[in-house]
Amino acid sequence: MEITKANTIVIKVGTSTLTYPSGKLNLRGMESLCKTISDLQNSGKKIILVSSGAIGVGMGKVGMTERPTENSKKQALAAIGQCELMFMYDKLFGEYDRKVAQVLLTKDVTTDPIRRKNATNTFRELLEMDIIPIVNENDTVATDELEGIKIGDNDTLSAIVAELTGADALVILTDIDGMYDDNPKTNPDARRIPYVREITPEIEALAGGAGSSLGTGGMATKVSAAKIATSAGILTAILSSDRAENLYDLLEGRDIGTIFAVPWKR
Repeated sequence: MEITKANTIVIKVGTSTLTYPSGKLNLRGMESLCKTISDLQNSGKKIILVSSGAIGVGMGKVGMTERPTENSKKQALAAIGQCELMFMYDKLFGEYDRKVAQVLLTKDVTTDPIRRKNATNTFRELLEMDIIPIVNENDTVATDELEGIKIGDNDTLSAIVAELTGADALVILTDIDGMYDDNPKTNPDARRIPYVREITPEIEALAGGAGSSLGTGGMATKVSAAKIATSAGILTAILSSDRAENLYDLLEGRDIGTIFAVPWKR
């Protein structure tokens, strides 16, 4: 399937897109994202939004500038930030007559057969009701100390959700306009890779580096997510979040971002 034909689409947005370095919400960015997703849904697309940002927004809400290391503090911040995030999503999507639902997942929900089926059924019903599921990891209960519970990053979560829902495409929005053959921040001659036919060890080696001070992801987690999704038959794209309208360009087939092919369909 070409990405222009994708109907059910999982869109993942990261903390650096939703917030400023202070942790305060980037309202202009959020408004543009919600408007574009609403318009795509109006056109007949089924959209699932995987949204990071709970801990980052929680930090901004309480005036904290450095991400804590203690699990209990991160859990508390996630609880604060998730409430704020969903309030804003409900408000902004509501302005375009779109309805949203919150879905918080942990790894055991996706691996236990019964819980997995329940989650799949929930997503199916929400999409049939023309509601936009907004998904995040349940950071208030999932910690590194609870083996089998924590997924770890929302790039991976987005790939799992794409697989759970049988999505046609996964789009990962980030602060760079695709994958490059070198680090574009240090090498001005680095070239964007528009199409990856296969995720080889060489491609994986090109991905590296941590995310922002407020987030947890980097290019490595995005390529890893692409590997999970494409192995399940789901086209994957890494796309710049600098303007939400990039989603239109991608879905209209323009040369933008990096598209990862499904191995047996390329």
